[in-house]
Amino acid sequence: MLVISLAYVLDLIFGDPVWFPHPVKIIGWIIVRLEKLLRNVFTSARTGGVMLALLVSGGTYLSVFLLVRFAFSIHYYFGFCVSAFLIYTTLSVKGLANEAGIVLKQLGKPNLDSARRQLSKMVGRDTHNLGKEEIARATIESVAENTSDGVIAPLFYAFIGGVPLAFAYKAINTLDSMIGYKNQSYKEFGWASAKLDDIANFIPARISGFLIGVASLAFGRFAITESFKVMHRDGRKHPSPNS
Repeated sequence: MLVISLAYVLDLIFGDPVWFPHPVKIIGWIIVRLEKLLRNVFTSARTGGVMLALLVSGGTYLSVFLLVRFAFSIHYYFGFCVSAFLIYTTLSVKGLANEAGIVLKQLGKPNLDSARRQLSKMVGRDTHNLGKEEIARATIESVAENTSDGVIAPLFYAFIGGVPLAFAYKAINTLDSMIGYKNQSYKEFGWASAKLDDIANFIPARISGFLIGVASLAFGRFAITESFKVMHRDGRKHPSPNS
């Protein structure tokens, strides 16, 4: 509990450690190379994709488990600090707030080009022709999704399984963001990663939805009722089980 609290405070203070080779980038690098290898090894794209999902998520868990165990073998406090730092790298509280805040600030300007450019750093869609309301909506959607992916889910898995499980989740989430698409290239190869991400986010997404609803109390005591009504009404309109 103490190590997770320290990791959260570190993220609130420092945000994403841009000076440090971020673990998610390392995981992404491994995914790219394993994908090329497994596509050549397996004739079935789905089989290759299943192997990729298992190797990346399982390999990440095992690697981080051994790293943390080694750190604690040197000294308890060294292991504590390493654990706190690693969990800190799985969080994006300050970074998400800063990015959304910049978009909000740019929306106040007559020219929306700067707001569109900033939004493009948060979303994967084309932002060139978006209007003011569309930019605001995309920002809100991104904040909601990343609150689950970048805050609630890593904390949830750190609480129930420590650093290794938090990192296994980040590996699964990275897999989905890189290959979990329904296009011709990844419909079969990315199937396992997309399903694994749905499973991994099932509980965190619902915790996030509940907490966002509770947070609406800041806008008045009737806002929470309306918030849950909208979540229940609109949640099933999206194909994702965690929408």
